[in-house]
Amino acid sequence: MQFELTSEFLDSLKAAIEKKDATFLKDKLHDLYAPDIAIIFNQLDLEEAAYIYELLDDDTAPQVLLELDDDKREELLKTFSSKEIAEQLDNMDSDDAADVIAELPEERQEEVLSHIEDIEQASDIAELINYEEGTAGSLMAKELVSVYSFETVSQCIEEIRTQADNVDVMYAVYVLDNNERLIGMLSLKKLIISHPLARIEEIYEPDVQFVKTNTSSEEVAEFMQKYDLVVLPVVDQLGRLVGRITVDDVMDVIKETAEENIQRMSGITDDVDSNDKLWRLSRARIPWLLVGMCGGIVGSRIIGSYEEQIKIHPEMAYFIPLIGAMGGNVGVQSSAIIVQGLANNTLLGDNIVSKLFKELGVGLINGLICSLLIWGYAFAIEDWQLAATVSAALLTVILCASFLGTFVPLTMNRFKINPALATGPFVTTLNDIIGITIYFLMGRMLYTFF
Repeated sequence: MQFELTSEFLDSLKAAIEKKDATFLKDKLHDLYAPDIAIIFNQLDLEEAAYIYELLDDDTAPQVLLELDDDKREELLKTFSSKEIAEQLDNMDSDDAADVIAELPEERQEEVLSHIEDIEQASDIAELINYEEGTAGSLMAKELVSVYSFETVSQCIEEIRTQADNVDVMYAVYVLDNNERLIGMLSLKKLIISHPLARIEEIYEPDVQFVKTNTSSEEVAEFMQKYDLVVLPVVDQLGRLVGRITVDDVMDVIKETAEENIQRMSGITDDVDSNDKLWRLSRARIPWLLVGMCGGIVGSRIIGSYEEQIKIHPEMAYFIPLIGAMGGNVGVQSSAIIVQGLANNTLLGDNIVSKLFKELGVGLINGLICSLLIWGYAFAIEDWQLAATVSAALLTVILCASFLGTFVPLTMNRFKINPALATGPFVTTLNDIIGITIYFLMGRMLYTFF
């Protein structure tokens, strides 16, 4: 059953913490998984979280530490000594340990590494934290099972027994040549059914998918998604096997990328969440709010320049919000579809041109429907001149918004700018300005000639 944190449950835990009732707390937390306990920790203050953490067993505590929000984990780590942190890292996979230690100041990183008793584990962590953030090297774990091609099946099985102690889940066995270069892989099924004296070079599968340490994490995620992989080996520039990336690591990348894009689409410039401090939240939101405000000022100046026209035909002011809102909505819809296509790598070559014309076609159909409806409404409340002005302007605005919503993210992507920015305040503000300008220009022309 999925755990759901209730206020009653949380209050009972806080009361037990205040009374230092360790027995009650251990009993309540015993049957919960690490992610569930982490949810509880994120709702406690630092002192309360630190007290409960001391009550967790050696296997659960490191997993809870990994599941905590970044800010909460950073606060909790500050309460630990370097030796205590090292003890937690000893019970983690190398990639997870590297993620935790990377959050510490450099001088403390060295101190923590010096306290790790397993020299091989310390060496692996030190290697991983040196890879650039956002690359396959920073995602991979060092724990894996590999054999040499010249070995026999029976020797391979013995090697697996030796190496498997460090690997929680074994997906496949990687095959290396004499120079430690990855040349293939061997499924466990093939290994089991093969003759004990058969050589690995006779039964391994040479066609193996891999990435290099400097491959970006986004490319890794796309690669694994495209080929439905649960694990992906990582090689260095010489082709030597150095680690593996599992699907759970890639899921984290996909989640982080999606969260980042949602924030960009909402006009938030930094990676923040609701638990961050007020100033950090404000700083992340204010840039695009200022852009929107400047766009509003420009729009007001445009309306001001048509003041005489509004005095003569004040009924035109009724539909200013409608024109701005429809342009913004259509632009966001078009740009969202394009950003999705760019994220999925479905917009390639001539497909971009066809996508542009397709969005314009959609804009034309929707524009005609909306224009016909608004014509009927405007004609019913005023006259045919206002109806013609509003309907013609709305059709033009929708077409322009469809074009901009398609063109802007494609252009941003071309210049290596995150196209998700195009689905937020940028397109909305731009379409507001263009929409109001089109509306009053059409009004001037129609009222002048008719």
